[in-house]
Formats: sequence, C-alpha cells, structure tokens
Amino acid sequence: MEREQIRQIIIDELPSIVEQDREIQDLILRLAREHFADKQETDNRFERMLEELHRKQEESNRRWEEHMREFRAMREEQARRWEEHMREFRAMREEQARRWEEHMREFRAMQEEQARRWEEQNRRWEEQNRRWEEQNRRWEEHDRRWEEHLKEFREMQKQQDQKWQENSARIDRILDLLAAQARKHDQSIGALGARWGIQTEESFRNALAGILGDLFGLEVKHLEEHDAEGVVFGHPAQVELDLIIKDSLLILGEIRASMSSEDMYALWRKAQFYEKKHGRRADRVVVISPMVPPKAREVAKKLGIEVYSYAEDAGAALASSDTELPGT
Repeated sequence: MEREQIRQIIIDELPSIVEQDREIQDLILRLAREHFADKQETDNRFERMLEELHRKQEESNRRWEEHMREFRAMREEQARRWEEHMREFRAMREEQARRWEEHMREFRAMQEEQARRWEEQNRRWEEQNRRWEEQNRRWEEHDRRWEEHLKEFREMQKQQDQKWQENSARIDRILDLLAAQARKHDQSIGALGARWGIQTEESFRNALAGILGDLFGLEVKHLEEHDAEGVVFGHPAQVELDLIIKDSLLILGEIRASMSSEDMYALWRKAQFYEKKHGRRADRVVVISPMVPPKAREVAKKLGIEVYSYAEDAGAALASSDTELPGT
C-alpha cells in the first residue's frame, strides 16, 4: 500500500476513531501537550499578562504625574522669567525717556544760549551804529578814516555771518546725531518687543527696511521660495529670505529682532539654496539685528556673514559698496 493512500485513510477515518476510542483521545492529548499549553497554563499566562499590563499602567501613571509636576514647575519658572524681562524692559524704557529728556534740556539750553548771544550781538551792533552815527557828525571832513571804519565793519559782519553759519551747521549735526541715536534706541526697543511678542517680527523688519530705503535708497524685498529638496531644513519647506537691491549687486540676508547660532547656519544654507536655484552667487550675505550674542557672531565670522546691529550702520556700509557681480 502506498504512503499517500495510508495518509488519506488516516485523514478519512481518524475523526470517527477519535470520537469512539478513549485511548486514542488520551494519546492525541499527550502528543499535543508537548507542543501546546493546556487550559490551566493558558489561564496562568493570561493572569500574568494582566498583572504585567496593570504594573505598566501604574508605572505610566507615575511617570505622567512626574511629567506634569515638571511641566507646572517649568510654567512657573517661565512666568517668573517673563516678569523679570518685563521689569527690565520697563526700566529700559524709563531710562530711555530720561535720557531723551536730558538731551532735550541740553538742546533747549543751547538754543537759549545761542539766542542770548545773538541778542547781545545785536545790542552791540546797535551801540556800534550809534557811535558810528555820532562819529560821522564829527568826521565829515575825514572821509578816508570813515572808509577805513566801514571796511572794518564789513569784515566783522562777514566774520559774524561765518560764525552764524558754523553754529547753524553745528546745530544741524547735533540734531542729526540725536535723530540717529533715537532711531537706534527705537530699533533696540522694537527688537525686544518682537522677541517677547509685543510687536510682530514682520513689523520690526518693515521698520528697518524703511530706514534703509528712506536714508540710503536701498530697496529691500522679502522672498518666499519653496525648497523642494530640503537643502535648508533637511525637509521640503518654505524658505524666507531678504534681498537687498543696490545697483547690480546681489546682497542676501535677514532682518530680524534676534539671531542665534542656529539662525546663522540656517541663513548660510538659505544663501546656498538661492545661489543654486537662481545660478547666481551672492556678493554679500548680511544680518541686521540688534540682538546677536557673541557665539552667534563667531559663527557669522566663520561663515563670512556680515553682522550689523542697526539699520544705519548696515545702510552706510552697503550704500558705499562698489562690488560688482561676476561677469558684469
């Protein structure tokens, strides 16, 4: 009899034999027990699994409570730091107002002193004119001497006009310095405001871009381009970059309230992304930000990125640049 026939007979007859023969049933159970757990062992395993799940649930609950305590402590610390920063910010604004008032008092005092000197000079001129008229009555026969005095008077008047022009120019320079100082303080305060959410980063950037345009004739464009290959952030994303236009120069950079070391590396990758996409090499890569820590400045120096704390400094440096694009 063939092996396949024997196998087929077993398959056909075994179920009925197992139902009828107790010894066959016991034999099959003994053979199966070597490979499969019985009901008692299965129940025990199930109980152990439930106990393990319960233990893990308790451990998870304990860890969750620890995380919540840490989170609440972190929130309290954050609130404390925020209050400290707000106190510093208010103190800085008060100090700025005090200094501005001092500058205004000095300026008004200078104006009053100038007016007093001018009034005194007018009085002297009137006195001199009176003396000249009296002298004219005496010196009707002395025309030559009168001509000499008249010549001296014209020279004195010329010198006085020259001094007045010098004083006016000095006042204009002082006013320009006060205005520049006020703009720098406004930029520093605006940077703090953008950093702590008092004003938006976009409004701060627009303010500095306005200074570059109004004072130095530089056009600033804010670019947003899609980085499909993930060159900048390691994954596809929208890349924001500032383009400063000056004649034929290509100047890339960022105008932000603050820049960290990571931001410097990101800007360097953004510049590489822009150059690769447009096939043009940037003449200069700049950062305009009042809040750049020393470590970030070291990174910028290593990467060849120019850092300016105020828009006036950057505008003066960029407006005086005569670097041309390669091939122009």
